[in-house]
Amino acid sequence: MSEAESGAADAVSTSAYSSPAKSLGDPGITPLSPSHIVKDSDADDAVEQLFLVVVAIDFGTTSSGYAYSFTKEPECIHVMRRWEGGDPGVSNQKTPTTILLTPERKFHSFGYAARDFYHDLDPTESKHWLYFEKFKMKLHTTGNLTMETDLTAANGKKVKALEIFAYALQFFKEQALKELSDQGGSDFENTEVRWVITVPAIWKQPAKQFMRQAAYKAGMASPENPEQLIIALEPEAASIYCRKLRLHQMIELSSRAPVNGYSPSDTIGTGFTQAKEHVRHKRQSRTFMVENVIGEIWSELEEGDRYIVVDSGGGTVDMTVHQIRLPEGHLKELYKATGGPYGSLGVDYEFEKLLCKIFGEDFIEQFKIKRPAAWVDLMIAFESRKRAAAPDRTNPLNITLPFSFIDYYKKFRGHSVEHALRKSNVDFVKWSSQGMLRMSPDAMNALFKPTIDQIVQHLSEVFDKPEVTNVKFLFLVGGFAESPLLQQAVQSAFGSRCRVIIPQDVGLTILKGAVLFGLDPAVIKVRRSPLTYGVGVLNRFVEGKHPPEKLLVKDGTRWCTDVFDKFISADQSVALGETVTRSYTPAKPSQLVIVINIYSSEQDNVGFITEAGVKKCGTLRLDLTGTDASVPNRREIKTLMQFGDTEIKAMAIDVATSKSVKVGIDFLNY
Repeated sequence: MSEAESGAADAVSTSAYSSPAKSLGDPGITPLSPSHIVKDSDADDAVEQLFLVVVAIDFGTTSSGYAYSFTKEPECIHVMRRWEGGDPGVSNQKTPTTILLTPERKFHSFGYAARDFYHDLDPTESKHWLYFEKFKMKLHTTGNLTMETDLTAANGKKVKALEIFAYALQFFKEQALKELSDQGGSDFENTEVRWVITVPAIWKQPAKQFMRQAAYKAGMASPENPEQLIIALEPEAASIYCRKLRLHQMIELSSRAPVNGYSPSDTIGTGFTQAKEHVRHKRQSRTFMVENVIGEIWSELEEGDRYIVVDSGGGTVDMTVHQIRLPEGHLKELYKATGGPYGSLGVDYEFEKLLCKIFGEDFIEQFKIKRPAAWVDLMIAFESRKRAAAPDRTNPLNITLPFSFIDYYKKFRGHSVEHALRKSNVDFVKWSSQGMLRMSPDAMNALFKPTIDQIVQHLSEVFDKPEVTNVKFLFLVGGFAESPLLQQAVQSAFGSRCRVIIPQDVGLTILKGAVLFGLDPAVIKVRRSPLTYGVGVLNRFVEGKHPPEKLLVKDGTRWCTDVFDKFISADQSVALGETVTRSYTPAKPSQLVIVINIYSSEQDNVGFITEAGVKKCGTLRLDLTGTDASVPNRREIKTLMQFGDTEIKAMAIDVATSKSVKVGIDFLNY
């Protein structure tokens, strides 16, 4: 089908053929021949608003935080003040992504405060409170995400996901504005802030849009002022930060050169620990200076050089491949973001499986419901031991079992925890007389293995893609990148192909990069479209070419309905702000309303909007009433879609009257 044959149709599903376009109402629009594509980068540039400060929120699966920078001093990034609470052995630059609602479902607290309060409640009381943790993954795993999607609290009660996300973002908004006001000595207004929220690049479009809706509900921005909020992709943010690295701000895992004075013969873990100590001494200020020039590692890169950023967090691992474009050092995405649910949560699930094997799945399920706070306690104890796992560790790791676990098990089974361990025949896990599970290093490493194997496997597949040849660096970032086991696995698998580099303070890389992105959103010039986009169209029916069930006869004209007129293909390169334009005309000159439906698909070749996997994601309604008689018989309706940003915009213009409508692509309400 040539582009010239296409036109757009309404989509109200009434037909026996499940043809959205065969409604009895509006006949839709037909092509203006020839249809054309205009690539016009400066179409309708929004007037850039002046914000005093950029605040970025790294909303993580396991932990979250914010950082900010004043637009007048973009080289200073301030990481939020320390959190109350905190765990032994875990730096508290971020706070756990946990939220507590009162029994009346009102917001109570977030982070360490939520966790500690919940933990201190009497068990009879705690079962009425609603405690949520690790809930961000729900947006990744829910296939048909909507504004009505629920989350389940630790006590089994359900609450709308949108409410929980909005509460969390509102908490960060208030914390940040309070800190900015304290610092400035006067009240800081929300209108002076540009907000940046990070999301995994591999999230599907509905999940990204969901975050924006939650931010609107939290009062950060509004549909009338959407520019105040930027949705940033996590590995992109990390990539932007890595450009600024100085040599003393990173650890190179490869054996090519000593970095920070550590020779390569040092084990991976020790170099990293010393580096963390070095950072800790400097931590009092919480202000990071970034180079306003390109960092030292970057100066080794030349035009066209490629590198991979692997963002390994709590829930997902996200990979992106970027190429440098000089002189400004802009970035081009070479291969669409990829990854999967291989975050450090996988290690927690393996630990839970191990407990089920020892104590029985029935007991663990009951214990989680009956003693939810004690279960949280047990997982906190596991978390700090998990961080002590390393390839060369020889001494065992002890995990304290809460007293209520030991007590409840005895009531439940009628024998002791020690007895269960003896009977279970689980290798390498023993009972120590101090009331602890004693795990050998091998047992702990075995918990990491499935998750790390998936990451290495996925990375291998990416390295095998033709677009990903000659990669110079692999930047390993995100909280899970602190794990020496993951570091060693990535280094031994890919160290011969490229240099593996870890920024210091690796858990804050995304946060700091997101601030830089908010200061200069145009730094990433070319992205890959994650989906194929087009509109539903009416074509002249061609005998033998079009399926007979798509035939629609209107006023003596034979139309083929439901044709997908493609604007852009999945994985196609699109420049920032690139606009694709098509022209249509009403099928019936007397039409008073034009409806153009926008569809998306993960497939590249789409013929009809009725094919499997094609989803409606936007509607442009253009009112043609009130126009004078001098309008030409074949009036032109221009449809524009703007790509290359982290979100997509569309508009339609009636050329005769200059009337226009705009729409954001909506994946949640169709």
